[in-house]
Amino acid sequence: MTDSVDWLTVPDFADRLGVTASQVRELLREGALASTRRGERNTVQLPAAFIVDGENGPDVLPTLKGTLTLLRDAGFGDDAALEWLLEESDELGTTPLEALRSGQRAHVRRLAQALL
Repeated sequence: MTDSVDWLTVPDFADRLGVTASQVRELLREGALASTRRGERNTVQLPAAFIVDGENGPDVLPTLKGTLTLLRDAGFGDDAALEWLLEESDELGTTPLEALRSGQRAHVRRLAQALL
């Protein structure tokens, strides 16, 4: 996966969101987030870009869960879903994750549905 991504451990991700690490682990179990093991200590990590400024402070990107569901329906595990979200897409002119962050949910999901 791309080296230019800012990765956060579960505790760091939780701190940025203002929740507990247990709550982040629950979001992972529910499929609202995706993670991978990285680094020297092989820790569970998530892209910092999953966090956006919400109406009431930091929040998980609202369109992420539905997009992850589509990718999982296409047979993607977390590692493959993260790779797809973080790789530059010629059709989008950016990564699918950045396109989601900029409000291009429909376009990103059309691409994801084409994987089914």
